[in-house]
Amino acid sequence: MDAVRVALLREVLAGTEWPRTTRRFAGALRSSVVPHGGGLLLVGTEQYEPWHLAAHLVDEAAWSGLPELAPTLVRHRVEAGQPAHLSVGLGRLEAAGRGQTLLMVAPQRPGGGLLERVHGARRAGATVLSLDSGDTEVRGLAHETLTVAAEDDVDFDTVQHLVSAAAGENSLPAQRGGWRFRDRLSRLADQLTAPPPDRW
Repeated sequence: MDAVRVALLREVLAGTEWPRTTRRFAGALRSSVVPHGGGLLLVGTEQYEPWHLAAHLVDEAAWSGLPELAPTLVRHRVEAGQPAHLSVGLGRLEAAGRGQTLLMVAPQRPGGGLLERVHGARRAGATVLSLDSGDTEVRGLAHETLTVAAEDDVDFDTVQHLVSAAAGENSLPAQRGGWRFRDRLSRLADQLTAPPPDRW
């Protein structure tokens, strides 16, 4: 979606919470993926693969001069013979840790296997964000969330367009202070609730 269409979409949605809410979430995303950091991992559910969001973020990364916004698409099913950028499976989440950001797009409740892997990545130090439909377990795993409920006046695709466009905006204010503080509190809570390390 080009800048003109995004501007028209924002105009249509003026007076609703969506322009502000998607910019806030995009700011959290942008501030969590740092240059020379561990990168951005993007994963959907088994039923929904966020192809379009991946493509839009790649475009925004190029246009804004922020290569760290270009995600690695993590897939539930990887078929033989596919190019490298389409061959990253769920095992990649198990290697995620400090310095990396994981964005989970979940229009419906993910399976337990994905939730386990995301939880493991968070405990290893990855920053987790979710674009979700309000599932409490998904929201509980994320440091920052954006919920699109069934009764909302926008759909999942529209919100993804707004988020990706806002993430690449050069005028987007960086999220400071509160986000960093919440992030530190979240990490401390993770450390306090983690089981003791196996010393054997």
